[in-house]
Amino acid sequence: MEKQKKPLLKLGVRRPLLPSFMNLRRVLSNLLIGGSLFLFLVIYLPIIRTYLPASSPPSDPNFSIIIPKINASAPLVDNVDPWSETEYLEALSKGVAIAKGFAKPGEDQTTFIFAHSSDSPWRIASYNTIFFRLGELKIGDLIEINYGGQKYQYAVSYSIDVWPHEVEAITKQKGQKLILQTCTPAGTSLKRLLVFANPLEKESPQQVPEAFRN
Repeated sequence: MEKQKKPLLKLGVRRPLLPSFMNLRRVLSNLLIGGSLFLFLVIYLPIIRTYLPASSPPSDPNFSIIIPKINASAPLVDNVDPWSETEYLEALSKGVAIAKGFAKPGEDQTTFIFAHSSDSPWRIASYNTIFFRLGELKIGDLIEINYGGQKYQYAVSYSIDVWPHEVEAITKQKGQKLILQTCTPAGTSLKRLLVFANPLEKESPQQVPEAFRN
């Protein structure tokens, strides 16, 4: 029986202890890509969440706003001065603001509620994007306000875009109605999107005021 031949030793050849430069570069590239995707998801998760079904209920069901069509659900922050940037920025990090100087839900005047559509990437949070999809609302869409233990339901009647100085679109309204405001296009402060809604028991689509028709 022939003896099994042993392979010859390869003298003068060493196996590298570390990955080659090319392999190392490939690993670093993959880590960079993976890290970038992870950071993107973390930053924009609040926006992505607005397109996912079955959002969680607000933390306080007695002071909250729910808009099923756009999967929006957030606490209400009461009595916020809409002309004080310091005050409303603090409030909007916690929820959606009910403007000071306007009627409360259920009263026979205008209730004015406002929130962010988006924010700087490093400041995006759940409540900074709550009105990201507000522009998708159409006539008849439901808006639910829970305030002081009472539930108030509204149906969208119309929406308009205005310039920041056109405050009369809000201040000169008469009768019981709800106005929601956010900035548009999303992520900018160029214009203001106003969504008007009537109490559900008084539901009747209204025409856009002539002064604000395109």
